[in-house]
Amino acid sequence: MTKTKNSMTLSSQYGFYMSTFGVVLLLLWLGIFKFTATEAMAIKPLIANHPLSSWLYRLLSAQTVSSIVGVIEIVVALLILLSLKFNQLRKYAGIGVCIIFTMTLSYLFTSPNMLRYVDGVPVTDFFILKDILFLGYGINLLQSANK
Repeated sequence: MTKTKNSMTLSSQYGFYMSTFGVVLLLLWLGIFKFTATEAMAIKPLIANHPLSSWLYRLLSAQTVSSIVGVIEIVVALLILLSLKFNQLRKYAGIGVCIIFTMTLSYLFTSPNMLRYVDGVPVTDFFILKDILFLGYGINLLQSANK
């Protein structure tokens, strides 16, 4: 019985670290990409049509807005990594992850033509749906901070 319990604990640790690596890799990669003109133009319709962020383009250029998003993503990725060593940072890393991925999921509902019907089936730009998993990771990170 003890062996099974230890095996489950070890496998859940592997799962946690694999998920952590995946989220950190994605946030770093996308965060760095936000400094390119290609990504700045790609995210502009999402941010410009969102009620919480549309005002940014009245004050800042598309590249500046994208760079700010990139910095936030990189900082949260680094915070996640630091939280592996410093448990007291997990709460803040979890909050950052939850905010980022709640915001990106909300683009499904605020961006024109994001949800549409093809042959009677609702479809979207499916790349955003991965954020459901990442939001789940953020919630788990928050829960692990409370232990």
